[in-house]
Amino acid sequence: MTRAIQFSGLRDLYEQAVAGQRFSTADALRLFESREIHALGAIADLVNRRQNGARASYILNRYLNYSNYCILSCQFCAFARKKRDQDGFELSVEQMVAKAREALALGVTELHIVGGLHPSLPFQFYLDMLGALRAMDNRLQLKCFTAIEILHLAWQARRSVPDTLTALREAGLDSLTGGGAEIFRPEVRSAIARGKESAAEYLEVHRIWHKMGGRSTCTMLYGHVESLEDRIDHLEQLRQLQDETGGFTGFIPLPYHPENNSIPVDKAPTAWDTIRTIAVSRIFLDNVRHITAYWVGLGTKLAQVALNFGADDLHGTIHEEHIFRMAGAQSPAQQTEAEMVRAIRETGRTPVQRNTFYEPVKVWETTPGQDEAAGGSGADISGRNLATA
Repeated sequence: MTRAIQFSGLRDLYEQAVAGQRFSTADALRLFESREIHALGAIADLVNRRQNGARASYILNRYLNYSNYCILSCQFCAFARKKRDQDGFELSVEQMVAKAREALALGVTELHIVGGLHPSLPFQFYLDMLGALRAMDNRLQLKCFTAIEILHLAWQARRSVPDTLTALREAGLDSLTGGGAEIFRPEVRSAIARGKESAAEYLEVHRIWHKMGGRSTCTMLYGHVESLEDRIDHLEQLRQLQDETGGFTGFIPLPYHPENNSIPVDKAPTAWDTIRTIAVSRIFLDNVRHITAYWVGLGTKLAQVALNFGADDLHGTIHEEHIFRMAGAQSPAQQTEAEMVRAIRETGRTPVQRNTFYEPVKVWETTPGQDEAAGGSGADISGRNLATA
């Protein structure tokens, strides 16, 4: 890797990374446009290892979608349905609790809950849902709702956004999701998600939540009609908010899947585009500690490669995912803990089970040989329980 950098056109940027200097938007564009894949990977890996060492994490979680009925018609979305559609769905609180009970039996520590902007569910439904799930097990972390859902609930409840977030937190909300960011540039946003909240509104919801002491993730949907400059503008706006609040726990770049929607894009982002996007994100977002290679969107093999290009997290076991699969993703519906541990070990990293806030729960041995234990009792084979670390 050192030799590759020695003869690359990115030597000065490598030295800039070694010195711990912040990268500019012009630097980010150079990185995006470079074909020096080994040099790019080396810079991203250097930045990642400085922040996270040789560890790579995963979480035991389950996705729950309470409904796919939505008042919006975003051009890129294959998930949303109208009330007239036969394949629309809406779960009751009791059904959500039943699914959560199944997940708890599998050892999950997080429920990831989002849905469409439902036209008629009352605000009390969301409070009741959170309260019922919180009552099941106080250790279960509830990561729920996108920024646009929060704005929708505030409108429905005729409350301010701070009051809405306060009520949801008191009912059991632990963290906001980062979904719905898409691309911040107004022209692109209008082309793929007309009628959705603006970038300023997305950022303001997260700003308010962070200043209340809350934490959230952030995302970017790439590989459709946006330019490299649009991606960099998006990353810059996230970095500015993180400078202000420090409330983002991780960043998740999401590859666009072109099937089953109305945006005229022929193919999904290439492996090269995915790898360089993850690498540049790691290098540029110097104030966001964790970068997730979302295996559902990437596939496990490419997500493994991403762990050597700046990512330090593979996301979770999922158990039930609708949004990406309805958009055309061919990845499995779930992963076992044993599969997550094995995938991380194969990259030479140390597997770490984390919680919603990317805090370590347990650390596994780096060397193989204990994979069956990971899928069985889930014992801490390293002997180091880091739940309080």
